[in-house]
Amino acid sequence: MSNKIKPIAIYLPQFHPIPENDSWWGKGFTEWTNVTKAQPRFEGHYQPHLPADLGFYDLRLEEARLAQEAMAKEYGIYGFCYYHYWFNGKRILHEPLDRKLQNPKEDFPFMMCWANENWTRTWDGSDNAILLKQDYSESDDYEHIQFLCDIFKDKRYIRVDGKPFFVFYRVNLFPDIKKTLELFRKEAKRLGIGELYLACMESYGEAVDSSSMGMDATIEFPPHSRFGYDNIRKKPSLFSYLKCKLTGEIPIEYIHHVVDYREFAENFLSQSQPPYKCYPSITPMWDNTARKKDRGLILTDSTPEIYEWWLIETLKKYKPFSEEENFIFINAWNEWAEGNHLEPCRKWKHSYLEVTKRVLDRF
Repeated sequence: MSNKIKPIAIYLPQFHPIPENDSWWGKGFTEWTNVTKAQPRFEGHYQPHLPADLGFYDLRLEEARLAQEAMAKEYGIYGFCYYHYWFNGKRILHEPLDRKLQNPKEDFPFMMCWANENWTRTWDGSDNAILLKQDYSESDDYEHIQFLCDIFKDKRYIRVDGKPFFVFYRVNLFPDIKKTLELFRKEAKRLGIGELYLACMESYGEAVDSSSMGMDATIEFPPHSRFGYDNIRKKPSLFSYLKCKLTGEIPIEYIHHVVDYREFAENFLSQSQPPYKCYPSITPMWDNTARKKDRGLILTDSTPEIYEWWLIETLKKYKPFSEEENFIFINAWNEWAEGNHLEPCRKWKHSYLEVTKRVLDRF
């Protein structure tokens, strides 16, 4: 069996204006809008996270996408996993991938993860103030897989034993995920794609036994996997928060969930491997207060050195499931408004990329 590890970095395409965001958030809104408004919430709080080498890019530009791919290659990243936004045939934030598909110069491997949540005004997956709703149906499943199969034909698409690797973000939101998977597989064969390699993320504390659903694998999704979610949610209750708000004295931990990054990583590493295929994943840092006025999550005191330790310990434990099932996932490449990025920032420069490559070379 090959010991070569293939790291996949989660990729957010919301760095270009679209009509929907113009309407919902104001003309010209992109992810950079929230990033640049962020402020420190307490002494020593690292905000705002501002980009270094790549600047405030626009992902409609070929030059920006090529620069990202070149940087990812240089530091040992195998491919990007693009978030895919599909709402009953309506797509949003699709232009970066669409332009890549038309450009042979962008030769970096890629795959897709369907972010199958309602799109809400709170931008956190809740059902409040829904802007675009997910309505699941058999007819939509047919239309969706037919669209996806055109992309699966691309030679740059990441495969496992020849099977296109596609990810569902939150399977527990489907009324009948087994039926959807069966339809996807059947239609992919009919259209000449052949077998699919289907997986799901563990998010919002959901323990997902992918094998029992007819999936090929599960993927950890820190900080919202089952391994870390309880550690986050045990922080002060909403009742305590509201009580403090009435007095006017609100400690930061009552406004946001504040968790030590190393403590979080230790908790993650202490968990045993589930009895189904589950790809490991880590996050370099996390702080989504650029998006949230309150009830955000801050993993404090993250550093490249602690991230390096977490990555090393993860790879020590990890035994690839086969010669081609040797992925790890990094959340994320460019989630700037979540303070969650491998791309260089003004504080850490290339440090996170450098330690990533150093560890990957070692293993």
